[in-house]
Amino acid sequence: MALLGSLFFGFVPMFIFASILYWLDRYEKEPKILLGAVFLWGVVVAAGGAFIINTVLGLGVYVFTGSETITDLSTGSIIAPIVEESLKGLAVLIVFLIFRREFDSVLDGIIYAGIAAMGFAATENAYYIYSYGWQESGWEGFWFLVFVRVILVGWQHPFYTAFTGIGLALARLNRNWAVKIFAPLTGFAIAIFGHAFHNTMASFLSGLVGLAVGTTIDWIGWFFMALFIIWMIAQEQGLLRKHLREEVTLGLMTPAQYRTATNSFSQSFARMRGLGSGNFSSTSRFYQVCGELAHKKNQLVKVGDEGGNQAIIQRLRAEMASLAPRAQA
Repeated sequence: MALLGSLFFGFVPMFIFASILYWLDRYEKEPKILLGAVFLWGVVVAAGGAFIINTVLGLGVYVFTGSETITDLSTGSIIAPIVEESLKGLAVLIVFLIFRREFDSVLDGIIYAGIAAMGFAATENAYYIYSYGWQESGWEGFWFLVFVRVILVGWQHPFYTAFTGIGLALARLNRNWAVKIFAPLTGFAIAIFGHAFHNTMASFLSGLVGLAVGTTIDWIGWFFMALFIIWMIAQEQGLLRKHLREEVTLGLMTPAQYRTATNSFSQSFARMRGLGSGNFSSTSRFYQVCGELAHKKNQLVKVGDEGGNQAIIQRLRAEMASLAPRAQA
């Protein structure tokens, strides 16, 4: 029963958190199969690999020093942040390199990074709740770890790894080679530093006071990341307003569809109307195409054709024209 409960509270909240991230991607949704793949990477590859590597390196430190204190501190403050952020970030890097055409914005970087980290957190939380909660303190420990891992620090892994995603996204949207090199390295370094800072603080601050201080610092960081995400959503809205005006002029979409495409709430209502009229699929795809088209036009301006942006724009325009008569506004 405790094992099933640990799996439930490890995975279900992370599925819910991942759904929140998916919902925040308002104007150009990422492919669900790709998001599922990065989540599974976090569950299996990142979490499993981190457990093995952290354990092996921690044993190495203990053999070399003979000190449990030094081993715990070095593992938590140095080894774990580097290993875990590397393995989580690798999922984002793979998307960046192989599925480059789906990596369109800074918000995309945050989404892919966050969902990969959710997968990692799901496995880690299930392990912590069962091993350090149930096995050490029974049901009291079980529920305490559920509260800590889900409520108090539930967003910590997505928060760290988001910086890796931001760094890769900045490189994706810039022609400057210095930015292409240093933005990902800087984002990765911030992810490691934030992770290391949290773990080090947890090592030195104990008891309820330490938990309160650590939680406050964590939540302040999450608050500012949330503000940044809201700002990025507003930037994407502006991007659609800028780049879709031409499609109205060309007669590929109506002014009413343009207004709906540039407002996420209006899109939701349009999809509901599409559901009632039997045009839900066409309406949903139409506004997805609007988002993809605006991003590709933006990339064409920022980084050039990249061996395909022009062709993709023409293909999306053709699809938009075919969907427009059935798309609700």
